[in-house]
Amino acid sequence: MAKMAADAKIFVAGHSGLVGSAIMRALRANGYSNLIVGGRSKVDLTRQSEVEAFFESEKPDYVFLAAAKVGGIHANQTFPAEFIYQNMMIAANVIEAAWRNDCEKLLYLGSSCIYPRLAPQPIPESALLTSTLEPTNEPYAIAKIAGLKLCEYYRKQYGFDAISLMPTNLYGPGDNFDLEHSHVIPALMRKAHEAKMMGAPAMVVWGTGAPRREFLHVDDLADAALHLMEHYSEATTINVGVGKDVTIKELVAIICDVVGFEGELEFDTSRPDGTPQKMLDIARLRSIGWTPNIELRDGLATTYAWFLENIDQLRAAE
Repeated sequence: MAKMAADAKIFVAGHSGLVGSAIMRALRANGYSNLIVGGRSKVDLTRQSEVEAFFESEKPDYVFLAAAKVGGIHANQTFPAEFIYQNMMIAANVIEAAWRNDCEKLLYLGSSCIYPRLAPQPIPESALLTSTLEPTNEPYAIAKIAGLKLCEYYRKQYGFDAISLMPTNLYGPGDNFDLEHSHVIPALMRKAHEAKMMGAPAMVVWGTGAPRREFLHVDDLADAALHLMEHYSEATTINVGVGKDVTIKELVAIICDVVGFEGELEFDTSRPDGTPQKMLDIARLRSIGWTPNIELRDGLATTYAWFLENIDQLRAAE
């Protein structure tokens, strides 16, 4: 496997999202400037005809497929049809168009929610499709499984060099801080910030606080994606994580300390916890020569700094 040429034409699908924007930063930092971006005004990735026309026109050499409809438990339960349809269509359209237009390599980003609810911990890649999925995010998980299987079978039938990465829970600059539709870290960070600003005596946290989760800074994921684009070429998906986890209760305590909220924490046990534990086995990733660099507390501090810098724009967009 060769390093991507400095002038390679690279398409980052989902370039403005949490993951896509981090990949854009990493590519630019590594000297890549021939970058193609889409955006809904240019191409709707859920529309096959638009994707086909875009690829025929642009002819990218490499594709990072980071585009997706994402959200937390509440969003998944509220919009299940949108989550399964949009994510399946994005994967099918982009992977098919990349192959048809002689793309040299495609990297597809999945999610650790593809693994069974009660998978062995830490979760090895071999756990895929061995048991029942977590019901609270099943539509999204099924769509993501379809995407990685597309990569696998396009490789098997056509010899297309498509790889799939399964990152753990992500966070960082550019995240969605909408309280109704965001993931756990941005939701808790915003709640803690607003509770601090209002001088609230307490903050309510969904669930019991007992579930364990692993969190990877999005800039670490982007670094891993570039490394694997150049050093990995197999049908089997590969986990990308940090190899350690924390309880939600421990996470909330760190976030409150970073934000400066000193009130009490009240856990609403009527709300669902989701999967009891979810930590990835990253032995294969380490064997290929990559390890994470950003510690959780440091990453949370820089994420909060970004939130403070962008809070006015975030509120205006809501």
